[in-house]
Amino acid sequence: MNNKHSLDSHFFWWLTLIGVVSALIYLLSPILTPFLLAAVIAYICNPLVTWLAAHKIPRTLSTILVMLMTMGAFTAMILIMLPLFEKEVSRLIERIPFFLDFIKSRLIPWLEIHFNVELQIDIASLKQVLMDHWQSAGGIAAKVLPTLKSGGLAILEFLMILILVPVVLFYLLRDWNVLVKQTGELIPPVWQKQIFPLAQETDRVLAEFLRGEIAVIIIMCTYFITGLWLVRLEFALPIGLVAGLLVFVPYLGTIVGFALATLTAITQFQEWSGVIAVWIVIGSGQLLESMLITPRLVGERIGLHPVAVIFALLAFGQLFGFIGILLALPVSAVLLVWLRRLHKQYMETMKE
Repeated sequence: MNNKHSLDSHFFWWLTLIGVVSALIYLLSPILTPFLLAAVIAYICNPLVTWLAAHKIPRTLSTILVMLMTMGAFTAMILIMLPLFEKEVSRLIERIPFFLDFIKSRLIPWLEIHFNVELQIDIASLKQVLMDHWQSAGGIAAKVLPTLKSGGLAILEFLMILILVPVVLFYLLRDWNVLVKQTGELIPPVWQKQIFPLAQETDRVLAEFLRGEIAVIIIMCTYFITGLWLVRLEFALPIGLVAGLLVFVPYLGTIVGFALATLTAITQFQEWSGVIAVWIVIGSGQLLESMLITPRLVGERIGLHPVAVIFALLAFGQLFGFIGILLALPVSAVLLVWLRRLHKQYMETMKE
């Protein structure tokens, strides 16, 4: 009887600990962003740092090398996206007169015929205004800048994240093994037999998650590049590559790919059929990734049902915003491991 009471007390403390940690994460979520991002990147990069350190390269130097490689990859992605975006925006502005002519000659008559709507738009005056002023659009920034004071706090928060993430990442990567050891020493010896296997299982599930995400990225890069190439879109390779690489953040890859592909299609194709074909490629890719590929390759690897994957993304996004969406699947996988262990122990106590 005392043994059963002890086990019930043990479960109570476990549930209390999980509840307190969850509450702290929710309350501190506004300031946790740089630390969570740094921790995720450190977890991904730590095996490479450890491998370099094992090959006689000092841990500090290994950390710096890996950070430089990571920042180099991120910078390369930005350098691919920005020139492409700038070029497509310039081409789009140059074709504004064509769009206005399309609205006047096709769209407005179609609306009047099918919806009995009479529209009076002075296309000629609008075109003249745009042609006269689009080249001086850069001066708008100076006029708009004073109105950005209300967003100063958001900009400051972004800059703080930009500064804090590399700093926190450096210390986490350099001292990863020490921090893991010290954390293990803080755990009471009575709990170590249960927590250490739990931590190993959690690490295994997260490794499966990362392998699944890499597989998803490879598949989606191939799909987007091939699909955009088949519809004869210019810049199919960089657009598909960027859209595929960003799928690790749910919906971000699709949004960026959709924006870049649409700009390119509008400036390239004379008919809307080409633009619609591009939309079909991007839209079908999003459906395949969110409904089939991610639930299968990621959800099954970490033991989550496809419906649970979709629910986790929506729930964490509602609670924690963008960072919640980013961490939804790995956190869900960890919680699943813990719940399985608690359920197993509970069933064992019921048999006694």
